[in-house]
Amino acid sequence: MRVQISVVGRLRAGPEKTLIDDYLTRFERTGRALGFSDATIVEVEDKKGGGQQFEAALLLKSIPKGATIVTLDERGKLLTSPEFAIQLAGWRDNGAQCVCFVIGGADGLTRELRAQAGASISFGKMVWPHMLARVMLCEQLYRAASILAGSPYHRV
Repeated sequence: MRVQISVVGRLRAGPEKTLIDDYLTRFERTGRALGFSDATIVEVEDKKGGGQQFEAALLLKSIPKGATIVTLDERGKLLTSPEFAIQLAGWRDNGAQCVCFVIGGADGLTRELRAQAGASISFGKMVWPHMLARVMLCEQLYRAASILAGSPYHRV
């Protein structure tokens, strides 16, 4: 199963990008034996300043046809890391070819885009900067793969 992260905005070189690249590389190495293939990030940018509706249209265009859509949203479900690992494995085991995690812009995601999602998850009641949400998601993907692989990375 492929994993795609569709996000609003461009991330420049820096510590966040370094962390994201590291965690995605770890996820791909650990996940390959578990049935997870590549993990990619697709960045869309609202260069015209069209706002939330325009960002939603760009995000929807970036999502692969037939992908399971998962939004990151403060209204989403709170999961523990083991629960997230079980959910990721469930999508894989139920035949999903691709799971696409969607992170909106500064104004969040439109109600219409959220309605198209098969799931919505939250990293807590606090709002996180988009670049940190990306890092946290990539780390959780790696952590999920390590949990499923029985690695000691995740300690209870």
